[in-house]
Amino acid sequence: MLGDLGTASLAAGLACATLTALLWLRVALFGAPARTARLGTATTLAAAGTACALLETALLRHDFSVRFVAENGGRHVPLHYTLTSLWSALDGSLLLWLLVLGGYAALLARRAYPPRLHAYAMAVVSVVVLFFFALSTFAANPFRPVSPVPADGPGPNPLLQQHPAMGVHPPLLYAGYLGLVVPFAFALAAPLAGRDGAGWVRVARPWALVAWAALTGGIGLGAWWSYAVLGWGGYWAWDPVENASLLPWLTATAFLHTTLVRGRAAWHSALACASFLLVLLGTFLTRSGAVTSVHAFTDSPLGPMLLGFVLLAVVVSTVLTGRRAPEPAPRGHPRVLSRPTLVLVHGVLLATIAAVVLIGTILPLLSAPLNGTRTSVGPAYYQRTAVPLAVVLLLVMGVTPALRVRDRSAALRRLAVPAAAGLGTVALVGLLSRPGPAALTAFGAAGFVLTGVAGDLAHRLRRSGPHRRPGRLAGLVAHAGLALVAVGVAGSSAYGRDAERTLRVGETLRVGDVAVRLVGVDRTGGGGSMAVRARLALTASGSAARSVTPTLRYHPARDVAVTVPAIGTGLLRDTYVTLIAVSGDGGSATVRLAVNPLVGLLWAGGALTAGGGLLAAAAARPPTRAATRADRPRPAPAAVGPGAAT
Repeated sequence: MLGDLGTASLAAGLACATLTALLWLRVALFGAPARTARLGTATTLAAAGTACALLETALLRHDFSVRFVAENGGRHVPLHYTLTSLWSALDGSLLLWLLVLGGYAALLARRAYPPRLHAYAMAVVSVVVLFFFALSTFAANPFRPVSPVPADGPGPNPLLQQHPAMGVHPPLLYAGYLGLVVPFAFALAAPLAGRDGAGWVRVARPWALVAWAALTGGIGLGAWWSYAVLGWGGYWAWDPVENASLLPWLTATAFLHTTLVRGRAAWHSALACASFLLVLLGTFLTRSGAVTSVHAFTDSPLGPMLLGFVLLAVVVSTVLTGRRAPEPAPRGHPRVLSRPTLVLVHGVLLATIAAVVLIGTILPLLSAPLNGTRTSVGPAYYQRTAVPLAVVLLLVMGVTPALRVRDRSAALRRLAVPAAAGLGTVALVGLLSRPGPAALTAFGAAGFVLTGVAGDLAHRLRRSGPHRRPGRLAGLVAHAGLALVAVGVAGSSAYGRDAERTLRVGETLRVGDVAVRLVGVDRTGGGGSMAVRARLALTASGSAARSVTPTLRYHPARDVAVTVPAIGTGLLRDTYVTLIAVSGDGGSATVRLAVNPLVGLLWAGGALTAGGGLLAAAAARPPTRAATRADRPRPAPAAVGPGAAT
């Protein structure tokens, strides 16, 4: 029953999406009233919401006649993870994807923008909704029946049942990914809308800010999940699927920067289109089985359809954005050392980093059909290419805010204290330790940026008026967050230490001033899994011992063993204990002990960066239908990301 209703809701959604795309095209071409098209958009969203609600109901009722529930549900699964099972596998995650995408379409439909620009943009978004409804209906229908009906299911992937962040990470990531469809749609609509398309950047920017903030939070939560669940002690492995989330973030950040500079329409269009095209490419990598990753779904029939849509979107984007009239040459000679120039330098650096990461991500896919062997691109490639560029970006990020004053000597005076702080940081850290050139430069650049942010913040707070508005402070918040992320990455990479050893009961493993002693091994069962726990006594810097219990959990339904590390979080460092293996008699265990300094700054910096994006988005939120027309003058947009503070 639920399966039939779910299939019917997908078919209805596909029909509504098709009709809605045609209705918005009619509005754009003939100036027809938009009321019916808006109703079609809302009905399409209702169909996506109905499909999600029906699949959630099937999961909660353990209706194993539905194939998705039979493959991913289970009577032993806790309620929280039963609810999040919706996006634990390919077919169900596409329903969440449709729900978020339909939500953006419905919100965009209710806004007041120049009529032709709005209608063409809605037609583009509706076509994207139509494609994903077709994908879910014909290639990834989660409501297909199963026969014979099993008595129970294996539950979702065990890795997705170890951390509550999985309830937030995919929805937040999808909100970031799919929010970028709006700037993409406006970029394609602008050449078609004639004079109505002249101000598309201004109306697209708030949507890009919302998407950027959500994507920042989603990436941060994904890194936290990797650190807390996978048991390897790291948070970023330059995995193809991790890279697929980073790529649109880089180009979206570049888009937000270039929109702070007048002109450069070709840059704006290219970066807006590239951001969503990279989302589609990441969707192909994640959902086609083209790459092997703990984050990716297994082989599926979606690959050819997704690849075809990516190629079609590339062709359409190239044709439409190439129709723009040539920009007039700028008057005079722009100053080299000026804020507009350095903002564009940020865009170039971000685009270059994105190109480097993209090459490393797709090279293994291209090498296999070209030369018969799959080229391996490891972390060393990114550390030698992307990381140095990121350090240069951080340095330029610290210079840009000082150049908002026209007097060059005054700008240099404003840079004196941050530069002294950065050099002092390099000298102090270099004398106390030997972190390596890359980490030392990152520490100095972060000190430079943080000191400049503090000085600029104090300057703004002393002044009254618009300088103290939250939107004007958003760039400072984002800058501070990115600098903290740089410190966390550099510190954990340069100073992290680990050791692995097989211990018998009573023996000790030591890393620096941290030690663990094996007290015993316990075995338990129940709840659809079997667990082995090592009881360890951990001491640090002569403090009293505390008990930690890293665990190995085996899930027979999926024949998967999951490592659950014991993480002790401190202000300046984490202790990370992983159980690797145990002996048959329980008399010994193989344990890995890691000490990870400054990891907490990574999470704090990520939250601060996302918060800066939200501040900017709140200050630049798009108007409602009842608001004033979009072509009226508006306050200057708030800046986020590297180099955007003013």
